[in-house]
Amino acid sequence: MRIALVTSSVVLAVGFVTTGCSKKAVGAPGEIFAVQVIAVEAKRQPVTESLSLIGSLAANEMVEIKAETEGIVQDILFGEGQRVEKGQLLIRLDETKIATALAEAESNFKLSQANFERAKQLFKGQLISQQEYDQVTASFDVNQATVDRRKRELKDTRICAPFAGIMGARIISPGQVIARDAVLSWLVDLDPIKVELNVPERFLSQLQVGQTLDLKVAAYPTNRFQGKVYFVAPSVDSNTRTTLVKAEIPNPKRELKPGMFANLDLTVNVRENSIVIPEVALSQLLDGNRAIVFAVDTNSTVQLRPVKLGLRLEGQVEIVGGLEAGEKVVVEGVQKIGPGAKVKLAPAEAAAPYLKPS
Repeated sequence: MRIALVTSSVVLAVGFVTTGCSKKAVGAPGEIFAVQVIAVEAKRQPVTESLSLIGSLAANEMVEIKAETEGIVQDILFGEGQRVEKGQLLIRLDETKIATALAEAESNFKLSQANFERAKQLFKGQLISQQEYDQVTASFDVNQATVDRRKRELKDTRICAPFAGIMGARIISPGQVIARDAVLSWLVDLDPIKVELNVPERFLSQLQVGQTLDLKVAAYPTNRFQGKVYFVAPSVDSNTRTTLVKAEIPNPKRELKPGMFANLDLTVNVRENSIVIPEVALSQLLDGNRAIVFAVDTNSTVQLRPVKLGLRLEGQVEIVGGLEAGEKVVVEGVQKIGPGAKVKLAPAEAAAPYLKPS
């Protein structure tokens, strides 16, 4: 690899020297003409390495609102799309039959309780047998359990929100007879919202809880949403060779909805002090990881400089070897210069289009 680099550099250098020597000012023997070029300083800035992936959005919590008992819908106490709080009453069923059954059960329980108290005294005085005492005790226990069951059935006629969230469409009406386990509506918690993605096995070593990600959806093409990974599956799917990863995205405006398709960039590494130059400064690519740039020294002389490339960014490229921060590289005018050529730098405003905020 080193031999190839030297050969390419030498061939390129010879060509440019020949061109450079021909650039002499007329009437000034031995004086090389200074060509005006635009140069930009190599600067240090954070560089984020990320994986481009796809995923789908899921609610933080989502449940079907069902009835635990059959009955007639008496009151619907929510609106479609309404925000409700945890424990808020949503639907009330007709409780007449169950309330009557509870009153009957409580009456039987009171009678069995009185019989139980008398039986205890009689059994203590050995006036009744063990069998008679056991029968009274069993009757007392059964009636107590019946009361508890009727109370629970009465409670089931009142359907409350299990958590705070947004109500979905309702598919019932007042007066409708419903069966047990019938779906009445849905309750969804949208803030935060979750994104689920399957990451290829080869990236597993780069995954960890706490990593950040940027997310975009088709519904809001100009918006970027940020979140953090909170779950990395402890196993790899043997069929797809991928790992399930979940992240939470703040969603206070509820713009993101469950089921949306998402394009996202998962941050796997951040280098805080990387050297970055405009991509147009690369004069010649030697291979996928190396290139040639024209550096301008303090004497305004051009130097041919092989550099090692890192991450490709939007209009920029990371330099991991061959160039120091603060050195200037030519971004415009390279066709007029060669190694050793004298150059004149264009005004700073000319380089403005090549500069990006760090």
